[in-house]
Amino acid sequence: MTEFLLLAFILLVAGVVSVPMASRFGLGSVLGYLLAGMALSPLLGFLSVDVIQLQHFAEFGVVMMLFIIGLELEPKRLWAMRKRLIGLGGGQVVLTTLILAGISMLSGNEWRTALAIGMILALSSTAIVLQTLEEKGLLKTQGGEASFSVLLVQDVAVIFILAVLPLLAAPELLAQAAGQGGENSSHGPSLVEGLPAWLAGIVTLGSVGVVVLIGTYLTRPIFRFIAMAGLRELFTAAALMFVVGIALLMYLVGLSPALGAFIAGVVLANSEYRHELEADINPFKGLLLGLFFITVGAGIDFALAYDLAGAVVFWTAVLLATKMAILFVIGKAFKLHGQDRWLFTLGPAQSGEFGFVLISFALGNAVLSQEGASLLLLVIAFSMLLTPLLFILHERVIAPRYAGGSQREADDIHEANDIILAGRGRVGGIVDRMLEAAGYKATVIDYDSRHIANMEKFGTRAYFGDATRPDLLASAGIAKAKLLIVALDDKEQIDKLVSYVIQNFPKVHVIARAVDRDHVFKLWAIGCRDIIRETYDGAIRIGRSAYEALGHDRQAAQAMADTFEEADRSTMIEFANVYKIDVPAWENDELIAKVRELRKDWDPKLRQMMDEIIKRGR
Repeated sequence: MTEFLLLAFILLVAGVVSVPMASRFGLGSVLGYLLAGMALSPLLGFLSVDVIQLQHFAEFGVVMMLFIIGLELEPKRLWAMRKRLIGLGGGQVVLTTLILAGISMLSGNEWRTALAIGMILALSSTAIVLQTLEEKGLLKTQGGEASFSVLLVQDVAVIFILAVLPLLAAPELLAQAAGQGGENSSHGPSLVEGLPAWLAGIVTLGSVGVVVLIGTYLTRPIFRFIAMAGLRELFTAAALMFVVGIALLMYLVGLSPALGAFIAGVVLANSEYRHELEADINPFKGLLLGLFFITVGAGIDFALAYDLAGAVVFWTAVLLATKMAILFVIGKAFKLHGQDRWLFTLGPAQSGEFGFVLISFALGNAVLSQEGASLLLLVIAFSMLLTPLLFILHERVIAPRYAGGSQREADDIHEANDIILAGRGRVGGIVDRMLEAAGYKATVIDYDSRHIANMEKFGTRAYFGDATRPDLLASAGIAKAKLLIVALDDKEQIDKLVSYVIQNFPKVHVIARAVDRDHVFKLWAIGCRDIIRETYDGAIRIGRSAYEALGHDRQAAQAMADTFEEADRSTMIEFANVYKIDVPAWENDELIAKVRELRKDWDPKLRQMMDEIIKRGR
């Protein structure tokens, strides 16, 4: 018990210390865990910890992650992705396998060994890639979805690889495998062991059918029954039971547990318990994934890596370069552009955790020699270690070059209207539609080329370009315009545009979008006098609805909302007059004093007016 508690304490301390430090330096949590594992390696060796067994346990975090991703992916959406799954995923696996096998043969390996090496290295790290994509908010981008398609197909490909590897046994290794392979080739109980191939296939497909049936018909009554107890921990236990049970069934029929969990998640994507399941599983997923990354770092044999340094560097470079080239070409074929194509190129370029399992399986079936297996283990580990650095390269070097959606040149504007609308997103889009409905034509400028392309499909015209550029404003006719509506998202861009137009074109009426209360004061200080807080009207309406929900009739609730709005607006100019652009609000003594003074005066008056409205409503 003492050993267990000591190990748990060491691992938890490593995660708690390393991840915040790595995140602070912009390295991401995955690299933090990997570095923690590398630092712990000597200590774990001194304590005689079986890192490989610990890693097998931690791999269950990947299963949970695929289950949660499945919950967020409805069956209709998965069906809509079928072409990408086959093209992106299938193309990557096949091409990478063949090319790496060819390079391996040129390096002197026999064709069966070379093919095994190609298949093993063709797989990527589901754990690292999906965790990083989620962490950086990139999973739902085109590049993130394409990467997910590849990873999902790779999980399916594991089944085929497990079936093919025994057929690639090298005759010269069979005797050695017979002498020491019993332990390696044993994988515990199996429902398909010893069955004819056709019957094993039926059992396997039947198991997948069981998962679908349970997810479709049994989970609702089971969770409804558990919910009657009113104990949160029972629901958590049931969620874990469900995922563990599916993983066990997949193990018993020789399928990937992660694949089974993903299928179950997709089946439950439309369930009313979806969010509850996700909330219960998430903490366990995070802890186990962190433990998995630590074990990967701790499992690197640096002494052996030093002895095989040349081969490790060569094969790691070959692996990354080959997969990047293939992913780049496939991404281009499927019309991924800009940073999405680079995200797809760099993300799944490594080899992955399934490679550790396949190497052990290949070693036990006389496909790989011990020396070859050791080299592959190091190549996989170092490729995984380099992956967070590739994501950092994408985030800091590549993505900024494509900021705004494209590197294309600004459009030539050939129309001149009295109204210029800068930004046609969630705010500018509504404004544009309102103007058009009343018969007014605006020159619309937006800096997101993909959004513009999507709008054009619906017949909406907008020009691509940076509205803060003086030359673009000139071509849009700012000198003759009557009205400029600034509906950009970025606060600094709003300030830049408003300041330039007010200083250089004082006759143009400027309506500016403010992102918050302090931004209103800053725009006022710049000289703008028509400022709209982007969330203000919505917040007032929510407050009015709250009054209604508390029992006030619609007329009284509206009057109360109007009273509050009038009181709030009446103080804004007084606050704005003492606002200082270069001084934070909480350090502006004059502003703080003014707020305290007006609140002392206005709060009692506002409460009195509210009470009068409530009395009239009764």
